[in-house]
Amino acid sequence: MTELRELYQELILDHSRSPRNFGPLPDATRHAEGFNPLCGDHYHLHARMEGDRLAALRFEGAGCAISKASASLLTQALAGKTEAEARTLFEAFHALVTGAARPAGDRLGKLAVFSGVSEFPARVKCAALAWHTLLALLDQSDEAVTTE
Repeated sequence: MTELRELYQELILDHSRSPRNFGPLPDATRHAEGFNPLCGDHYHLHARMEGDRLAALRFEGAGCAISKASASLLTQALAGKTEAEARTLFEAFHALVTGAARPAGDRLGKLAVFSGVSEFPARVKCAALAWHTLLALLDQSDEAVTTE
């Protein structure tokens, strides 16, 4: 295993064991729920919006290491971003995990740790769950997101 792959695995495990921005957001102005019925991953995203900016973003729930790390890194990557910036990052992340495209340069930053997920189709849904839930939050949808 290459040093880079080992580093990526360690980052995913770290965010899974000690997720950032985990817990309720009492002053949230938007909420969304996502569920993967095949493996049981289940998350709630909470955001406090200031205009079109994600001023604060937190999550609650449980799931596998990949889904939890993805939600944790999502909250870090999108804090302070506008809705348009969040949607652009969603597209880049989704292309990465589905193998549709490899982003150029540092566009995804730490999110690039999920580049190997495309090699494991069953895990793509785990990595993408929080991101699809984010779209529901941005769209202010009342329906829970499902990966099926």
